[in-house]
Formats: sequence, C-alpha cells, structure tokens
Amino acid sequence: MTQSTCSTPRLSPLNGKPVLLGFDGADMSSDAGLTLLREIERRAGLAQRLADCLHDPRDPAKVQHSLCDIIRFRIMMIAAGYEDGNDATALRYDPSFRIALERGPETEPALCSQPTISRMENLPDARALIRMGREMIRFYCQSFARAPSRIVRLHDTAVFGVAETGKRDSSGGLDLAKGTVP
Repeated sequence: MTQSTCSTPRLSPLNGKPVLLGFDGADMSSDAGLTLLREIERRAGLAQRLADCLHDPRDPAKVQHSLCDIIRFRIMMIAAGYEDGNDATALRYDPSFRIALERGPETEPALCSQPTISRMENLPDARALIRMGREMIRFYCQSFARAPSRIVRLHDTAVFGVAETGKRDSSGGLDLAKGTVP
C-alpha cells in the first residue's frame, strides 16, 4: 500500500485544542477550506478593521455577536460561495464556519442568524461606507511590499469580465469597458 507524503498545514489551536484537517473521516462540512481562511483572517484582521469603521448602536449588555464576528461570518460566507445572507441561519451550525469564527464545533453558542446579518448590512450610513472603502484600500495597499502607485476603480461590480479599451478617462485612469463572460 502506498503511503501519502502529503502534509497538512499547521492550524492555530481553538480553545487550547489542536485543529486538524483530515480527509478520511466522516463528512462534517463541505466548507473545510474555511479553516485555512481563518488563519489568513487571524493574521490580517480585515473583519476587525471594517468593524472599527462602524458605530454600533446596540446596547452592549444585550449584544450576543460583535460587529467583528458578524462581518467575519459574512466574509466567510461570501468566500465559501454563499453570497445570499439568507444562508446564515442554516450555516450558523456548520462546524467549519464555527471553527472559522473561533467557536467550538459543537459546544459554544451558534453563530448569528440571517436577521442579524441583514441588520449589520443595513447599519452603515454613507460616511461609514466611505470609511470602510478607505480601509479596504489601505488593506489592499498594505498587502504589497511597496504600495501601488495607481488603483483602477471598477464602478460596475456586476460586470464579470472587463476589457481595457486603451483610452484614458479624465483623471488619467484607464477607461474600462464591459467584457464578455467566458
């Protein structure tokens, strides 16, 4: 019998216990890749940076889920292909999502539900959205050894393919036109 030489990455412990990836056990989740994304988020802290841009109007004594945890859950959902916030209610018990949000897979309270996600998505006003946008640009620029000298903004986020027309817009940036979806 051939023995595998594939090694799994070291993952940060959860509540003092090791987190292990295995491909030979029972089906626990189809989203096990979130455990790797958890490591990236732990180092980068994007969810906390975005949460810091918001004012939380909730009574601190009644808060079950921090803004950071809600944003982190939403980021993980989108990364795993669940673009609709309605999926949160079912995913709040999923072991991979729970581990990705630093919760034990079975012991700690469930993650936030769809209504909580919806309230968070409707929370930012125009100024908060600008702060969040600026923070995302800072985050992006800090991912380079040397910050890029120019960032091209795409205003139509619904466009799947984008082709450069070669023309310059009034600010000197590239004029982008809709491309075709392959």
